[in-house]
Amino acid sequence: MKTIKFLTMALMGLVFLAACDNDDDVSTSGDLNLNISGLEDLGPDYTYEGWIIVNGEAITTGTFDVDSEGTLSQTSFVIDREDLEAASTFVLTIEPVPDADPAPSKVHILAGNISGGGASLSVAHPAALGDDFSSSQGEYILATPTNESSDDENSGIWFLDNSSGSAEAGLTLPTLPEGWIYEGWVVINGQPVTTGKFSSVSGADDAAPYSCTQQGPPFPGEDFLQNAPAGLTFPVDLSNGLAVISIEPVPDNSEAPFVLKPLLGNIPNNAAVHSVYSMNNIASGSNPSGSVSISIE
Repeated sequence: MKTIKFLTMALMGLVFLAACDNDDDVSTSGDLNLNISGLEDLGPDYTYEGWIIVNGEAITTGTFDVDSEGTLSQTSFVIDREDLEAASTFVLTIEPVPDADPAPSKVHILAGNISGGGASLSVAHPAALGDDFSSSQGEYILATPTNESSDDENSGIWFLDNSSGSAEAGLTLPTLPEGWIYEGWVVINGQPVTTGKFSSVSGADDAAPYSCTQQGPPFPGEDFLQNAPAGLTFPVDLSNGLAVISIEPVPDNSEAPFVLKPLLGNIPNNAAVHSVYSMNNIASGSNPSGSVSISIE
């Protein structure tokens, strides 16, 4: 009888321990689910990484890629339950591949405050870019001030306003946080060509690979007069093309505009040189957005 009683108690103990183990498995983790649209393929050198902010500390939720259709490679992530319960903010960053730094990069693209088991994500959150760019404005002229010829004035674009008789900044843009920079573009026969990157709308941009030797105005812009990229011939008539202002991550491994494009201008057919043309604000259509939901059983 003693042997039977002992075996019975031992079996009950094993059942109790198994039940405790199962409880621990359920209680120590939860799911973080992403529903994000508008992201783009970053190529092999970069990836997206999610983070939750817990008591001021960033804790990774995992990485994912995005294909050419904007589909996320992974949308659900298993996270420590205590961390999820204490999380105040979700932040999405762009990270290098491989990444030797365990901390988030400076390139924060989306963020949102976590409340009630979820968060709405936007570029306007202070932990992301801090602005939705809905108030951004842009104007430009066609001109080629870096050479002495007046026969190719529609082969250059400068983001300035000369309607008052003197050149003034043609762009109204918010100051970007660390990790981001503006870039100007023209699209010629379907091919985007950079006009240069810049942080200030009242200063020259960072490069002039296609301009000639004369001094250009102290504003973002470019003359397309020499060193044409493959597939194009300079000088070129920019009429009927596109002018674009994009927001680029730093560093930037793409020769095309990033998904964030607050301003776009349809350059008129037979555009008049030295005349001021306005750009359209398209931020609402180009900004990625989404949500996070948290499930804790």
